[in-house]
Amino acid sequence: MNTPSTTPAPHLEALILDCNGVIGRQPTPHMWARLAALAGWPADQTTDFETAFWARRAPYDAGETTTHAFWRGLLHGQLTAPQGSALLDALRTTDAEMWTRTDETVIRVLQAAHATGLRLIILSNTPHPLADTLDRAPWCSILIAKTVYSARLGVNKPDPRAYEAALAAAGWPDPATTLFVDDRRENCVAAAQLGLCTLHFDGDSQALATHIPQLVPVAGARN
Repeated sequence: MNTPSTTPAPHLEALILDCNGVIGRQPTPHMWARLAALAGWPADQTTDFETAFWARRAPYDAGETTTHAFWRGLLHGQLTAPQGSALLDALRTTDAEMWTRTDETVIRVLQAAHATGLRLIILSNTPHPLADTLDRAPWCSILIAKTVYSARLGVNKPDPRAYEAALAAAGWPDPATTLFVDDRRENCVAAAQLGLCTLHFDGDSQALATHIPQLVPVAGARN
């Protein structure tokens, strides 16, 4: 159930959204298997690859390590992917593509919110290649006023500086009139501690719509 950490404001000035898990859908098992195979992992070790992937991801998201260094530590066996290699490019591209499928019911809510004049901001823990890919997405260029990505900022959520950067991108609205939406509870808790209204998102786009006072319920949103 979607339970906000704070009571929604009677009127919103800005909506700050995570990308993966809110706007974007999670990768499928097939996508993970494809990426693991590219990195040289046997088909029966995809779960182990995912564990290793996430164990190394935070510094990459924060821009503290390069794409080459990130993948160098994940390649299995004797596989190598030097700078400028076709394999490194394939790993970078495949990784970015895994996180770009959108939830169309959420997109419809954002379209309705955008039409009211509400300022939409993305705040996402995202490495440089994915940040560049998301910025080129048509929905992003049309609906999103500003994007704030951890790799460009140098810190990941739930660091308070991430939320402050998003508020700055939104033009410094009152946090009490700003809704932050994320699928990770700890990120919502950190935002609430800074005074933002929050929604811990579990995939229910109708709940998102009802937390935006400017909107009437959006037809076709998933219950």
